[in-house]
Amino acid sequence: MPPRRLITAATLLLITLIAGAATLWLRPAQASIPVGDFAAPMSAQQARAAVAEAQAIQQAQRQEVGRQLGAIDPQKLPLSPTIYFAESGHHLSNRSGFLNFWRANGQKLIFGYPITEELVEGGRIVQYFERARFEFHPETPNAPVQLGLIGSDLVAADGIAPDLLAGVENPQSGASYFPETSHSLSGEIRGYWDRHGAIGIFGFPISEPLLEDGRTVQYFERARLEWWPEDMDSFFRSQESINGFNLNTLYEVRVSDMGRRLATARSIDIAPVEQLSGTAIWSPAIWQRHIDVNLSTQQLVAYEGTLAVWHAPVATGRDGFNTPTGEFAIYYRLPMQDMTGSIGGESWYVPHIPWVQYIVGGVAFHGTYWHNAHGSGVRMSHGCVNLRIDDAEWLYAWADIGTVVDIHY
Repeated sequence: MPPRRLITAATLLLITLIAGAATLWLRPAQASIPVGDFAAPMSAQQARAAVAEAQAIQQAQRQEVGRQLGAIDPQKLPLSPTIYFAESGHHLSNRSGFLNFWRANGQKLIFGYPITEELVEGGRIVQYFERARFEFHPETPNAPVQLGLIGSDLVAADGIAPDLLAGVENPQSGASYFPETSHSLSGEIRGYWDRHGAIGIFGFPISEPLLEDGRTVQYFERARLEWWPEDMDSFFRSQESINGFNLNTLYEVRVSDMGRRLATARSIDIAPVEQLSGTAIWSPAIWQRHIDVNLSTQQLVAYEGTLAVWHAPVATGRDGFNTPTGEFAIYYRLPMQDMTGSIGGESWYVPHIPWVQYIVGGVAFHGTYWHNAHGSGVRMSHGCVNLRIDDAEWLYAWADIGTVVDIHY
């Protein structure tokens, strides 16, 4: 690659890391700040100070990465943005599009960390992750990154009894049947499969639900899903019965480490490697994070730079308690809080609200267990942005104080 293109790649990474780092002040479109579902935990002045402090720290971190890159000879920089994962001791690059695919399709929740560098397997560029294998398919330019059939591969390698994988002719009542593999899908595992990518990420089921080591699991072409019912505490479990609809925590169903198991079965070297010069250590904060809430569509999208990394349906403020529009930032967070408020002649108390992140006044992102109207167009709240519990949990882990929030129609 000519030196000019090397400099361009380095500059592109530098811009990505530092873009939009100026301090954000809360800018509501309305003249007054609403009270919302909660009592505001601090004054507007205190909120602005918390946001300014957090954003200054995040800006300094990005500038330090940029300073390190600027001190490196461009000839020694990676040819494409590359991130190093200290957790596993491996890199992830956009040379084949793997980095952006990982970021946009579930990140560590679905795929885990990379456990090899890019390598050639069967004449194709691949990379192993704890829970997946990425493959580069240049012959399909619309989908050059695809997921390997590691579920099928590992089933063959492990010699699982064929009768456990035998297809069924009469699926259980309420199950979805897939004639492609003669297997069905239902319950909590079906819900997780639907919410997190379905066929494109997990493939078709290649077994019925099985009991392995005392846990319900199901094999898919590209994954193995495990049910962890104990991840949901008894309060939410009781609310399921009271309200008559299903609730989900983020880790009630989990993707098992099939990538690691297959790499081990194939004697692939997964030992950590030395970090390359010019690479940043992975963190969501490398990119300028922001959250977009569309009140017209009742949808939330989380972005790292310009890349959408999470989509979630929401339910916002009903008429008379409309969710405010404008540009804000998360200024205070609590993993659990009781909801109290009084406005417009109404008062309320709702206990055990999970994953609360305040964005302006008493208006916050939070999980809900008393309705399942998210994304339906039915606006339920007194101003807050209601999320499903699992989406609220993901957003809480990903965002931070200072994360920008844009609410609009």
